[in-house]
Parts: sequence; C-alpha cells; structure tokens
Amino acid sequence: MKIPLFINGSNITLEAEPQESLMKVLHKNGYTSVKSGCDKGYCGSCTILLNDNPVASCKIPAGLVRDSNIITLEYFSKTTEYQTIMEGFSKAGIKLCGYCNAGKIFSAYNILKLTKIPTREEIENSIKSLSPCCTDSETLVNGIIYALRIHNKKTDRITSSKERNH
Repeated sequence: MKIPLFINGSNITLEAEPQESLMKVLHKNGYTSVKSGCDKGYCGSCTILLNDNPVASCKIPAGLVRDSNIITLEYFSKTTEYQTIMEGFSKAGIKLCGYCNAGKIFSAYNILKLTKIPTREEIENSIKSLSPCCTDSETLVNGIIYALRIHNKKTDRITSSKERNH
C-alpha cells in the first residue's frame, strides 16, 4: 500500500502493509531516532509527533497515517523548542541515554506548548509511563520545569519586544 504523508517537512510516499506498525515502517525508511522498545506504547522509545502530538508509533498501524504530518527526533532536534528542552534537562543534570530520548523530549514539548503552566502533579502524570532508563521521574520533572521557565522567559522577551514595537 502506498501511504502519502509529510515527514520532517517533506511530502513523501511510504510503501507499507496497512497493519504494519508505523514504528517499523519509519525505521525501515531510515528514521533511526524511532527505536523499538516495549512494543506496547509505554516506554517512549518510538515516540514521534503525529500532527503535533506525541504518540507511540509502535501502536499505530501505518495505514492510518495517510496525509498526516510526522516529525521525528532527527528533525525536531534542529528546533528552538528542542534547544530549550535540552537546556532545561541539562540544568536538572539529565544525561539522556540515546535510546529513550524521543519519549522524554516530546513529552516535554507537549507540556511546553500548553497555554497554562501545569502543576508538578500534572507533569508527573504526563510522564509516568516513560522508561526510567537514564533518569528518574523526579529529575525528569525538574528538567521539564526548568525548560518551562526558560521557554517562558524567551516567550516573555518576544512578547515584550513586540509590544514595544507597536
């Protein structure tokens, strides 16, 4: 089956069986940041952004993503949001292992794009299923909080600058 979609800003067509997991299809096509972990959608190793929402690609049949927009960690790592998240993670002392990065980074991104500032408990709930292979949950929450603060400072600076120019 031919599946037209957008991956990392490019319009492409993938060849796949409709029931084949999106994770396997992406990995076969060279998107190496999409890792195979638990194959149950819990660990975060196969996380991608599907229409700007983090999802476990191991749980999604390739046939369902026709005309969707997919962002992998390879592409996302070139964004300012990624730099902000990594700065927050670094401040918390998080050194990612390279295997489960996508789940942690895309979960942080999903929190950063919220319009309200989440509570610590809300952040804990949003990451509770992620693999703790390279950092514990408390440190990850701290890294996300640092990233939120950095993000909000940058956003405030941009907003203030725009207001002064009007």
